[in-house]
Amino acid sequence: MDLDRLALLIRDVTDFPKAGINFKDITPLLQDPEGLRTVTRAMADNFRDRGINGVIGIESRGFIFGAPLAYELGVSYIPVRKPGKLPHKTRSVTYALEYGEDTLEVHEDAIPKGARVVIVDDVLATGGTAAATCSLLRDLGGEVVSCSFLMELSFLDGRQKLPDTEIFSLITF
Repeated sequence: MDLDRLALLIRDVTDFPKAGINFKDITPLLQDPEGLRTVTRAMADNFRDRGINGVIGIESRGFIFGAPLAYELGVSYIPVRKPGKLPHKTRSVTYALEYGEDTLEVHEDAIPKGARVVIVDDVLATGGTAAATCSLLRDLGGEVVSCSFLMELSFLDGRQKLPDTEIFSLITF
C-alpha cells in the first residue's frame, strides 16, 4: 500500500472536539490491517541500521504506533504518560498548551544514559507535546535520534518547536 492510499484512510471530522476544529480521525486506518502494517514497516524502514536502542510512545495514540515499531526494530519500548499512570519513580515535564498546560511523565530508569531513541506519536500539530517529550528524554540522558509521526499538520508549524530534531512524517496535510 502506498502513502497516498494511507492518507485516504484518515477521515476528517468537522467541529470535533469543538467547533472550528477539523479532527484527523485515524480509526479507519487502524481498522485496515494492510494500512497498519504499511505504517509500521515504513517507520521501521526509516530507522533500521541507525543504532536505535528504544522507541518512546507518547500517550495515547503514540502507543498505537510506538509498540509495533519497537517490536519491528527489536528494541525496547518506553511509554510516556499523563501524570499518575506510571507506578515507579518518574521524571516529569510540564509544557504550555494553546489554552493552559499539560504534564507528561516517564520512569526515571526507562532509558540508560546515551540510549538512542525515536519518539513516536500519531500527529505533529503545534509541536508542544513532542518538544516536551524530547526535553524529558534528553534530561534523562537519552539521545533523541528522531521524532516520527504518522501525519504532520504543516499549517500549524510544529517543526518550529523542534529546531534541532530530525522529523519523520509519513503523511503531510
